[in-house]
Formats: sequence, C-alpha cells, structure tokens
Amino acid sequence: MSKQLAIANTLPTGSIDAYISAAYQLPMLSAEEEHNLAVRLRDEGDLEAARALVMSHLRFVIRIARGYAGYGLALPDLIQEGTVGLMKAVRRFDPDHGVRLVSFAVHWIKAEIHEYVLRNWRIVKVATTKAQRKLFFNLRSSKKRLGWFSQEEVEGVAKDLGVKPETVLEMESRLNNHDLAFDGIDHGDDDQAPAPSAYVADMRMEPSRQLESADTEENDKRQLYLALDGLDERSKEILEARWLSEKKMTLHELADKFGVSAERIRQIEKAAMGKLKAHLVA
Repeated sequence: MSKQLAIANTLPTGSIDAYISAAYQLPMLSAEEEHNLAVRLRDEGDLEAARALVMSHLRFVIRIARGYAGYGLALPDLIQEGTVGLMKAVRRFDPDHGVRLVSFAVHWIKAEIHEYVLRNWRIVKVATTKAQRKLFFNLRSSKKRLGWFSQEEVEGVAKDLGVKPETVLEMESRLNNHDLAFDGIDHGDDDQAPAPSAYVADMRMEPSRQLESADTEENDKRQLYLALDGLDERSKEILEARWLSEKKMTLHELADKFGVSAERIRQIEKAAMGKLKAHLVA
C-alpha cells in the first residue's frame, strides 16, 4: 500500500499522456485490500484510505472517459469529471454490500461525464427531459445507416429505448444541427446564408414606437424644467452653467462669480441635484 500512495503523491499533471501512463502503473487492489480500506474510510474517516481507493481506480475512469471522445470534448476534461464521479462513489461505497467498488462506481463516473457532455456539447442545451437525455447517449449507437431514419428505424429505436417516435425524430434533428452565431460571420461569400439576426424585425422605425419615444422625451424635458423652476435662483444658475450651457463653467469660475469657495459651489450643486432627482422620481 505504501508503494501505491507514493506513486499517487507524484502523479503528473502537466501532460495528459504522462498522467494516463502513471495512472495505469498504479497497483490494483485485491478484494480484501479494497474492503479493509473502505472500512477504514467509513468507520474512521481515513482520508489516506480514500486516496488509495480513488487512485487505484483511475484507470477505469480513463477507460470510460475515452468512450466519450466522439463528442468533441477534451479528454482531460472528461477524465476530470469522471474522477469527480469516482470520488462521490468512494464516499458512498458500503463495503458490507458484497460488491466491488468498480461495479458501484461505474454509475457515478458515467453520471458526471454525462452531465458535463450535456452542458458543454453545444451552446444551446440539446437534452432537457429524461427521455431526451436517454436518447442523446444511445441514438448514435442505435443508427443503422447515415442520414435520416426511416419510419421503421424510428419505431425500432423508440421501442428499444422506451420513448415516443416523435421524441426520436426531434433528437435526431437536434443532433444533426449545429450552433449558429446570432449575428453571423461574414466570410465574403455572396451566397452565404443570412444570419438569424437578419430575420428579426427592426422595430425602431415603427410609428407607434417613434411616437412613444418622442412623447417620453418631451415629458422628461417638461419635468426637468419644472424641477429647475422649483430651485432658488443661485442653485438654478449654477446647474444651468455646469450642465445645460453650451460652454460649461468650472467650479472655480462660479466661485469667483458668486464670491464663495469652490467647495461651497460643489455643495450647492450637489444639494440642487438631489432636489432634481427627488422631483423627477416622485
């Protein structure tokens, strides 16, 4: 066991090939060793026992992860997710049930990889219901030929997987489509299909929208001038000079004009702005 832990502590992480090679060099556990480690983990919370159980089963994670290479996702990521599933299995493993850890852990390893694939295979999620998730991972292996299914094949797959034929056709369509950028990518091709954004109606010039926008702008101006009229003359003049004039005055210029400090002008401006905001949101 000390040999196993020594190897585990030096498992390389910089190269996936080196990691896989080192994982396959880790000694496998006998049924007795596995049972004793699982008992130590369950009864004593021994983390070194948990480490030994995980490390000795990494080769199985790698083997399962390689089976999902056809989904276009990086193998290191698949292995990482599978290892998370293995650790969950180790935590829940009961040595008194009389089964080996590998048989128990397969479900957890695949479950974590399945979740990762579904989250990352496409930008748009392709499987949300239980039936769709089942189809996603079984449809490819169930296909007998390239292209679309015949009606007979659809019904056969639906019967084998216990789903409706309509669900099979929908998932087949999703698997054969690809993500498309909303704004599209210009490849300089005159025959290039328009991007999805080209089909969205531009409502900015719609008459009712323009009228609503004009009314809103006019109302905002009216409310602003009403709020300004509620200020004292000095505050009103300072705000107009600072924000509404074509040539805006600085705090020091206004301080010289009113014979006060620049800090006092700033305080008056701040108080006036607060009154304007209170009036506009009322």
